[in-house]
Amino acid sequence: MRSVSSALCGLVVFGAIASGQAAGNQSTNKKVFISADMEGISGISASDQLSATGAEYNRSRKLMADDVNAAVRGARRGGATDIVVNDSHGSMRNLRLEDLDNQVRLISHSFKRSGMMEGLDESFDAVIFIGYHAKAGHPGGLFAHTGSGVVRDVRVNGRSLGEGGLNTMVAASYGVPVVLVTGDDVAVMQVAEAATAAKMVAVKRAINPRAVELRPFAAVHREIETAAYEGIRDAKKFSPQRAAAYQVEVQFQDVAIPEVAQSLPSMSRPSPDTIAFTTDSMPKAYTLIRLLYRYINPD
Repeated sequence: MRSVSSALCGLVVFGAIASGQAAGNQSTNKKVFISADMEGISGISASDQLSATGAEYNRSRKLMADDVNAAVRGARRGGATDIVVNDSHGSMRNLRLEDLDNQVRLISHSFKRSGMMEGLDESFDAVIFIGYHAKAGHPGGLFAHTGSGVVRDVRVNGRSLGEGGLNTMVAASYGVPVVLVTGDDVAVMQVAEAATAAKMVAVKRAINPRAVELRPFAAVHREIETAAYEGIRDAKKFSPQRAAAYQVEVQFQDVAIPEVAQSLPSMSRPSPDTIAFTTDSMPKAYTLIRLLYRYINPD
């Protein structure tokens, strides 16, 4: 079995410069957006930590805040003066304002058109993803899923993407770089395929979709803080990356949601378990994907 030091500590990856980003931008007064999920938070290892019905949920809320605060500390050192944190897990009411750095603003509750990316626009200088997980269908990623348990896969212009990939495309459409991603080792390697210039911190090693090897908090928080500092320090916006059209396919675990969703304007059903549509912007595509998996309940 790989050691933690070789499999994890080496995964503080300094990604390739891409999409017009370059190191060396030292300006201050940067505006930073942090999207925080929970499955990929350091110390999280079981489903009873992930929702309000779980015995260890309140402990997990603090663990989530600790990872976010490590990123906030680093971001401030890197020049961030305005930081917005979007709670991006489940009910999206996991983070408590009193547990966070006392200068950040918190976006809370799940009734959001843009979900995990609610609040992001072209005024931001950088994006950070905290606590992310692998996409649906991965055999080894801890708590692997996309959006919710009803989704089998999401494809945009033919490319299969998880939450991190989709969110990176939303950020890119505004010209805002993703500079840091944290999560288990499988998750950060997956997101790195889309967020090619981001730094990656693997906070734990996924043994399989449920078992995990956890790293010490002190080491993880140091790495998050350092990576956030360097990522924000060097962040440089680029020209918005926008395709002429976004062809989206959402494949579900069964046929119930497609059966209902095909009646919506602009939606087609290329196969019994799949809904497809085309739109002219990634933010629009994102809100429609979220509508399909979250707000259609065939039960």
